[in-house]
Amino acid sequence: MAVKVEVWGDFACFSRPEMKVERISYDVMTPSAARGLLEAIYWHPGMKWRIDNIYVLSPIHMTNIKRNEVKSKILASNVKGAMTGGRSELFINTSDDIQQRSSLVLQNVHYVMEAHFELTEKANETDNAGKFQDIIKRRLHRGQCYHQPYFGCREFPARFREWKGGVIPAIEETRDLGYMLWDMDYSNPREITPMFFHAKLENGIVHVGDCEVVR
Repeated sequence: MAVKVEVWGDFACFSRPEMKVERISYDVMTPSAARGLLEAIYWHPGMKWRIDNIYVLSPIHMTNIKRNEVKSKILASNVKGAMTGGRSELFINTSDDIQQRSSLVLQNVHYVMEAHFELTEKANETDNAGKFQDIIKRRLHRGQCYHQPYFGCREFPARFREWKGGVIPAIEETRDLGYMLWDMDYSNPREITPMFFHAKLENGIVHVGDCEVVR
């Protein structure tokens, strides 16, 4: 069943994986980010979100910002050592590990995500499409979510509501967006594989449902 959700916010950063040091955002929200937004609103093991289209409602504007980040992380070996009675340090000293990085992010973003969901093998006998549809619409109406949805980075929160309008007023712009991250393949836990697709913005719409995915 199709669901249309309107999301908007002040900033967004859908980081390009080929940029190793500085964060540079894609021009448009990625399908994996859209799926993450929807899962923040409603997730259930008996269903799986599929993104069909992403409508861009606001002109694409980029801006440069600088943020303080930490350059290290707590090692799993330290955690294991602490659990076995060792004296491993389980903290990050920001005064030693902090570093300033520049980011090229999107500003004043506004999208409508058109998606549908499919039942999975984990759905039980009481689960059905109508039940999930009612729950999703009720949560959208109440503004409920499991955690704050965000645009790529947690410091860029997203506001959301159900799209109840008619024709979606996407921007009148067409451009080739190049290869964009579609999602991650977690079928092999030892070798997580990124999947990409050739994204195109056609009259303000990124068509995802019929795209060809490459690894």
